[in-house]
Amino acid sequence: MNKMIDMVNSILLTICLALMPSCTEEKDLSYKIGDYPVASGNEYRILEKIPVEKVWAATAVGYSLLTHDNHQFVAYYDANRQMTVAQRTLDSKEWTFKKLDSYIAWDSHNYIAMALDKEGHLHVSGNMHGVPLIYFRTSKPYDVTTLEPISSMVGQNENKVTYPQFLKNKENELIFTYRDGGSGDGNNFYNIYDTAASKWHRLLEEPFTDGEGLMNAYNHGPIEGPDGWFHMSWIWRDTPAAETNHDLSYAKSPDLVNWFTADGSPISLPIKLSTPGVIVDSVPIKCGMINGNGRIGFDSKGRIILSYHKFENCTDPYSPSQFYNARFEDGKWKIYQTTNWDYRWYFEGGGSLRTELGIGEVVYLNGELRQNYSYTGKGAAIFILSEETLRPITTVASTPWPYDVRTLRSTFPNMRVNVTRDAAGTINGEQYIMRHETLPSNRDQPYPEPWPEPEMLEVYKLKEGL
Repeated sequence: MNKMIDMVNSILLTICLALMPSCTEEKDLSYKIGDYPVASGNEYRILEKIPVEKVWAATAVGYSLLTHDNHQFVAYYDANRQMTVAQRTLDSKEWTFKKLDSYIAWDSHNYIAMALDKEGHLHVSGNMHGVPLIYFRTSKPYDVTTLEPISSMVGQNENKVTYPQFLKNKENELIFTYRDGGSGDGNNFYNIYDTAASKWHRLLEEPFTDGEGLMNAYNHGPIEGPDGWFHMSWIWRDTPAAETNHDLSYAKSPDLVNWFTADGSPISLPIKLSTPGVIVDSVPIKCGMINGNGRIGFDSKGRIILSYHKFENCTDPYSPSQFYNARFEDGKWKIYQTTNWDYRWYFEGGGSLRTELGIGEVVYLNGELRQNYSYTGKGAAIFILSEETLRPITTVASTPWPYDVRTLRSTFPNMRVNVTRDAAGTINGEQYIMRHETLPSNRDQPYPEPWPEPEMLEVYKLKEGL
């Protein structure tokens, strides 16, 4: 079954050592080598290493890597901060470059999303945070030199765009979703591409959610589950201030058009805070839940599990942050506290924050429920969860990147290694990743000079195991 390309995942798996695939205003787009434990067992080994070119190193932002058949595409900001797309065939280390008329400043939201349609035309969108749509499309299949700017998709709600995401439905049709508006008052729209006519039109006539001018929804998904349905979670947020996130919510769809609550009740779009049956956990504001939470996973029976963090006691100003897993079982949501730790991450304000806690989705693999996490003071590793209690039975180390990938080379202070996974995922135990080094995010504000010199962007072909 053709799984959706969750482009935000592939971009930001980059970043938190493959723990937190999301793009939100609170995600630090990097990890620091040495912050997390390194497993003593098998690691990925390098089959191939291909340099691309030097890139801007003072702004942390998500890049994109896409491999399809014998074609590979990378999208990034070059040493002059210019949006660039490069391509090669897998039997060659020579890249063909296309420089696009778009330049990044300091905003860590301005990642690049990329996808191929049914006919092999490349679609690219990025460098946006509440600005008019920036979108490019090739006029010839598999040829980045023919990328051309397209000023509009459907002509409405395209003037304050953030969070571009390409994905596919069950018919392999290309869909584009984005937020129009700002944090606290934006709405998410969905377009679908007609390859025969080379035109976009609305997939949903109404926005998916509507905060009624009082809030906006930060979505995670849609993710196609083992049940063949598409699953979506979101968190509402009242203002640009991160502490105003609240109310973890959920809906599902068989076709991305018709939507239902977890118990199968139909939902009329747009979904509002008052829509019956969508709230999973009514977490109040200032309770330690952040947009990008609500990771979508499944247990061995295919039951949906949403993963997030919040304060253990929202009325206690000293209450620690804990991880939670909410599972839909016996017709209702049951919330499990997964950790019993003592650290409190309180965040506030706007801009791209540096992540102190990260929780991944629950994955059923080789007879076990596994869940990645990162936690200040405790590092990053994998929980093996009890299927009954969703609490850790044990903790195992993550498979580390090869030494050449994870080792920081720059001597400039405070630099980070960024790793971007391939949207194609792992095939026959092999995968491609992309590596570069930058400063961490800085709430979207300029760093004072001096700035680090441009660093080399590299693509690696890896295989897990010795």
